[in-house]
Amino acid sequence: MNEKFYSLPEKKQQKIIKAGFRVFSQNSYKKSPMNEIAGCAGISKSLLFHYFHNKKELYLFLWDRACRITMEYLNEYGCYEPDDLFEMMERGMRAKIHMMKKYPDMTSFVIKAFYEKEPEINLAVHDSYRKYFDIKAKDALARIDTADFVEGIDLNMMYHEMYLASEGYLWEIFQSGDELDVPKLEKDFEEMLKFWKKIYLKN
Repeated sequence: MNEKFYSLPEKKQQKIIKAGFRVFSQNSYKKSPMNEIAGCAGISKSLLFHYFHNKKELYLFLWDRACRITMEYLNEYGCYEPDDLFEMMERGMRAKIHMMKKYPDMTSFVIKAFYEKEPEINLAVHDSYRKYFDIKAKDALARIDTADFVEGIDLNMMYHEMYLASEGYLWEIFQSGDELDVPKLEKDFEEMLKFWKKIYLKN
């Protein structure tokens, strides 16, 4: 990336970033044209290429920006602090719901990027994901006491299953195009937590 991007006024930087999130959140990587992002940002395509040498560079810059913002929210909500797995999941979902309200295009972009099929993008995204989130999650899971769970439970597999179900639920919300209904999201997730507790806890 050309460092001149950072010399732009913050407002112009944000216009480009928001345009990238919006276009990439609506299409696959291959079907997201740079000229559409440039138009959405109110700049020429050549100027966009001046700041970002190619589409991959812009895409991964946006992914990294989204990861940093997400991690800030997760830390703000203390998502990795509890010794109770379900409280950790609840805090994480509340952090994401708050983030969805403030950054809907970015949140949609993150979910779409995680499932992006373009090989070079998929590899880079998942390598970065492990850097930002997997280590934190593994450290948090290592502190959890499994005494209250059903015998023989694989904690990592259970967490992964619940995580994918939560992300899949959010993906459906974004794919539907319906207006974000935060109270419904919170209620639905509370019901999911109750269901998981019935399955995985002894009592």
